[in-house]
Amino acid sequence: MELELSVILLLMLAALAAGFIDSIAGGGGLITVPALLATGMPPALALGTNKLQSCFGSFTATLYFWRQGLIKIRELWPHIICTFCGSAVGTLLVQHIDPTLLSKLLPFLLIGFSLYFLFSPRISNDDSEQRLSPLLFAFVIGTSVGFYDGFFGPGTGSFFAIAFVALAGFGLAKATAHTKLLNFTSNIASLLFFALGGHVLWSVGLAMAVGQYLGARVGSRMVVSHGVKLIRPLLVGISLIISLRLIWQHYM
Repeated sequence: MELELSVILLLMLAALAAGFIDSIAGGGGLITVPALLATGMPPALALGTNKLQSCFGSFTATLYFWRQGLIKIRELWPHIICTFCGSAVGTLLVQHIDPTLLSKLLPFLLIGFSLYFLFSPRISNDDSEQRLSPLLFAFVIGTSVGFYDGFFGPGTGSFFAIAFVALAGFGLAKATAHTKLLNFTSNIASLLFFALGGHVLWSVGLAMAVGQYLGARVGSRMVVSHGVKLIRPLLVGISLIISLRLIWQHYM
């Protein structure tokens, strides 16, 4: 499948906006997946191509946060392994199972998460009480959210962020940094199995990766400099936008 240059340039702009939003609050797929589908791509090809360009944005943000000292990768291998495995299983299943039921339930979960981020006094840049051990967190959250990202995807950043804040006791900036690492992990796993199934348009995905890279660099810098004042409203806003879009799509 070949696309005109003007269409590819528009997709690159969409990826730039998505990379910026993703590095702060997640939800960039809400921009890029509909843009890819609008070109006439089959759904599986659009999802696989989206994972390719998403990898560049999540890697760029992860690298920046690591250089800022917000991520200690040596301590996170259990999280990485569990997230990778969960995403791989989800990606394999979505190529054979219709995820419609999950898409109908998701908006109500995201609305609940939005209310938590909006009103919880625990949301700050400071660490708080840890409620799950790192190994249990890796197994329960890494596996389940990784599976969700491979199977469906929208709102993955919100799921990871709320888990790091509510269960791991992380401050919001630190939670956002760790979210991007696990998001990159799930993206890589999903990309691998979409590619094995022949569902990646490499030329388009790599072109969009340029926009993802630029958007993620700007967004990740803003997380470090502005912290909770920026992340909190964007997390709430993006979660509500995803919710309203899915409600409109399935119930209106």
